[in-house]
Amino acid sequence: MTSQVISRSILFGELIRSKTAICGMIILAALILMTLYAVLGIPLESFRQWNNPSFWIDYPKGAAPAWTNLGIFGPTKAEHIILTKDDASISKDLFNGVRIVTYSYHIDFNHDSYPSDFMISYSVKYHSIPPVLQIDIVRPDRQKFMIYNTPLPPSMQDDKNVNEFTSRVFSTDSSVREYLQTYKHLFKYDQDTSTPQIMLFSDSVNKQVLKGTYVINERFYLFNQGDSVEEAGLILGGKVYGLMGTDELRRDLAIGILWGAPVALFIGLTVSVASILIGLIYGILAGYKGKRTDEALMRVNDLFYSLPALPLLVILSIVIGRSIFLITAFLVIFGWVGTAKIARSLALQIKNLQYVEAAKLMGESDIKILYKHVIPQLLPLTFASIAIAVPGAILGEAALSFLGLGDPSIPTWGQILHEANSAAAAARGLWWWIIPPGFMIALTGMGFALLGSAVDYIINPRRRG
Repeated sequence: MTSQVISRSILFGELIRSKTAICGMIILAALILMTLYAVLGIPLESFRQWNNPSFWIDYPKGAAPAWTNLGIFGPTKAEHIILTKDDASISKDLFNGVRIVTYSYHIDFNHDSYPSDFMISYSVKYHSIPPVLQIDIVRPDRQKFMIYNTPLPPSMQDDKNVNEFTSRVFSTDSSVREYLQTYKHLFKYDQDTSTPQIMLFSDSVNKQVLKGTYVINERFYLFNQGDSVEEAGLILGGKVYGLMGTDELRRDLAIGILWGAPVALFIGLTVSVASILIGLIYGILAGYKGKRTDEALMRVNDLFYSLPALPLLVILSIVIGRSIFLITAFLVIFGWVGTAKIARSLALQIKNLQYVEAAKLMGESDIKILYKHVIPQLLPLTFASIAIAVPGAILGEAALSFLGLGDPSIPTWGQILHEANSAAAAARGLWWWIIPPGFMIALTGMGFALLGSAVDYIINPRRRG
């Protein structure tokens, strides 16, 4: 027991002094932090609804990352902004028995191009008398535009029951253009009212983008005591969004990249641990038992070793299924054969050592000998093999997903690359859809490869020599 503790402490000390191991551990720590942030900081609904287009309807289509919008290579583009009722300042007034609830959104607009559109969402519960919705915009030049003012549809319920109405006001609504047409004549604006976002965000004198702070007020007039505003929101359309941009289906790629980390670690660690343990036990039994047992077990191993893994993985995915758990099981089926051969060769050597022979003469059972004398000798090799096997498992899943045979219901880096390839993202210049997932696959593989290589170097006397 003491020798084992010493060997483990020596192994840990050598890892701390190895630059290769430190680099691998830093990458592994970053992946763990990404996993924790994804699990604890991102709503689980985004994981479940990854392939539901209606869930991402508020996001822009094919938008570049926001950090590319620095204005170094030309005018800055309008950033896509999504605001909810939690982002608004709320004021409540009472006038002649009418409650007035106002959600005010303050937007610092300092871009060189106009917004592509805007949309205001709301959800109201009310009784017999329908509320009135009024929307106005106060520009940086202090001019105020009322762009929408209309009662909600009459309630179909009686005074005891509540009607809930949910809708959106788009910049393309005819009522918005009609109100702006009035202001056009009043202030003699010559902008085209068919594009309200340009008229509202342009300087009437210089006919350029008017920069500064805009205040958009979403005001509800409630006539019944039980009426309430359930939801309110504002979307200002733009061409850039978020840390990683969006794809053709409007999905936030930063969320997909972050959710890909726990999926990759799950696949990599599950496949590598299961494969190595199966191969270790299989090889030890073959080597220790020897004779006919060894011959029979190794013929089965040779059969699996000769099978073409990728074509069979493709066939199994098509015939049986493509869930993430089935893919993990398929990778385990073909991942244990190499470890079994190594474990067998080492078991053949260890079983002939003097202390193993002495244990046999003392009458110890085979199971006890394997547990006390053979398996502990192979544990360092096992740890190194697990770390080295992780990249292969991750790349195996990524390859299946890139071929369109991965689990389509969850975000994985390989699945993101497959969808980018299907949408011709490279030809269209959507590099943010391709580089981040490819980089994460390479970085994860490199991290585990560095750590496994360092462990193998430490425990392998021939390499150290």
